[in-house]
Amino acid sequence: MGKKKKSKKSNSLLEKELERYLRVPFYLMIIFIITDGFIFAVNCKAGLVASCGLVIYLVAAIYIYFKRRPKIMSELVSFSFAHSSIQSELIRELAIPYTLVNSNGRVLWCNKAFYKAVKSDKQHMRKHIQNIFTDITLELLNMEPEDNGKRVVHIYQADRNYRMEILKVSVKNLLNKDIMDNIQDDEILYAIYLYDETELMQAVEDKERIKLVAGQIYIDNYEEVMDSTEEVRRALLTALIDRKITKYMQSAKAIIKKLEKDKYIFVIQQQQLELLQEGKFSLLDEVRNINIGNETPVTLSIAVGVDPDNDDYTTAYEYSHMAMDMALGRGGDQVVIKKGDKIIYYGGKTQSAEKNTRVKARVKAHALKELLTNKDQVLIMGHRNPDIDCLGSAIGIYRLATNMEKKAHIVINEVTSSIRPAMNNFMGSSVYPEDMFYSSEQALATVNPNTVLIVVDVNRPSITECPELLLQAKNIVVIDHHRQSGEDVKNAILSYIEPYASSACEMVAEILQYSMDKPKLRPAEADAMYAGMLVDTDNFVAKTGVRTFEAASFLRKCGADMIRVRKAYRVDLESFKHVSEGVERAEIFMDCFAISDVPAADGLDSPNVVAAKVANELLDVENVRASFVMTKIDNLVYVSARSIE
Repeated sequence: MGKKKKSKKSNSLLEKELERYLRVPFYLMIIFIITDGFIFAVNCKAGLVASCGLVIYLVAAIYIYFKRRPKIMSELVSFSFAHSSIQSELIRELAIPYTLVNSNGRVLWCNKAFYKAVKSDKQHMRKHIQNIFTDITLELLNMEPEDNGKRVVHIYQADRNYRMEILKVSVKNLLNKDIMDNIQDDEILYAIYLYDETELMQAVEDKERIKLVAGQIYIDNYEEVMDSTEEVRRALLTALIDRKITKYMQSAKAIIKKLEKDKYIFVIQQQQLELLQEGKFSLLDEVRNINIGNETPVTLSIAVGVDPDNDDYTTAYEYSHMAMDMALGRGGDQVVIKKGDKIIYYGGKTQSAEKNTRVKARVKAHALKELLTNKDQVLIMGHRNPDIDCLGSAIGIYRLATNMEKKAHIVINEVTSSIRPAMNNFMGSSVYPEDMFYSSEQALATVNPNTVLIVVDVNRPSITECPELLLQAKNIVVIDHHRQSGEDVKNAILSYIEPYASSACEMVAEILQYSMDKPKLRPAEADAMYAGMLVDTDNFVAKTGVRTFEAASFLRKCGADMIRVRKAYRVDLESFKHVSEGVERAEIFMDCFAISDVPAADGLDSPNVVAAKVANELLDVENVRASFVMTKIDNLVYVSARSIE
């Protein structure tokens, strides 16, 4: 009934249009009659001839209107039905699945391809679209379309990947404008085109899996291992290391090439890299277990660069360089994979070994001195809530800059109890200028292209004293002893990060010895640096090596006094009680991990320092391998972690 009514309505509309068209000759007859009247007025004979022609025209118009009209109408209707049938058949047989849905989400019509795609028949298709595709909701249908008038949705259902193009259609827009007033209901329909992209997605995944990525392998401690091995066995040790690395990489179908005695480069498919990740890069353990008389175990650093967005192998190779810098900066014996902005770590089980050679320290010291020579101002910045190691290393760099006759300032916003004893020796002293210490606002106001910003005891921009300063400074130097994370200081022209060092003060003490002909510190400066080493090594118990004591010896020669330092950095009774309370609140987890917290309290301006002391104290408890102490500062929870292994 609905189709018949629609057909009758369409025929009626077509008849009205044809009626209007066939009446045009009669409208022209009026013009011809008026014209004939004017002709009669001028010439009767000419008017008579024109009247005869007008009668013939009128007879022809009447004949066409009454005799030819039914035939024209029949032919037009036949053409309309034929065109409509062909169009409907084309849509019905269209290879692209297509369906019409009303504003309530109910399926109104589907073509054969849609039935086939959803594996259903006509009897079960008169249902809500969400019953067919669970991800298509009314909210999604009613969302505003994109700029091209349609909305694209990607869905996954029944192990297939589909791309849907949803087009919003108004019923009135499909009809002639002249008859819009006859339509009462402005109903909205949704035309949905369905594209099966399963094979395409599979091809993209296959392409991604076989994409080549670049990698590098460094032997971290090649010189140290060779020095600890008898000379007659060194060739055998080198061959064993080379065989282990080559065999491992070839088993992953990688192309590997030895560049130097301790450096390799390789190219591998991404699907093979995933297999190595599943095995946790067992090559690290295999090489570490090589022992033919070498006293020092062999450790490797492996770096892999992956460009996730493009097949740009140059970018992947650059990423591998960044990953290698990060692996070495974290102490080696690990794998770092840089995949765009994402960084993945494996290994890192071996304690960072101290390098006996000072070549790197000398090179970095000379580079720093060369940089300072050409600049006018030096800003020195550490981390937020600075400790004495942060302040002590900043004081050492300040002394280097002032000896080179450069204007230098240390950026500190808040003086906490952990650095107040040292700060009292500089603030208000006639020996030091009043502008020795700057706030963040003062530093931001004075930074210029001839300023060198030296960041000490931190390599993460987000926790520096003034992160905005890193964005404005053009010349940045980083000196730190902490392991690098995924966050690093961008565009640093000089970076000296050594995780094996006991403290930043130790590193700065070495730099001072190589940067100045006759290095000399004032006693207050030597005390601050010595205190920094003392705190970070827990009184020279943790992370100490030969170079640590050599740096301490240098500071002693410069006037550092151990008794004076110990007196200056004794804690007050209230802080001591909080440390004792933190130890008392500790609980043992899994028989080897001590966990505690330091509650916020009035008058305790450095709860993070107290937490660090509690963590150190807990390591003295029998069977405790690691301690974790939490404290809350300004709605943020800080964790102080210590390990004895």
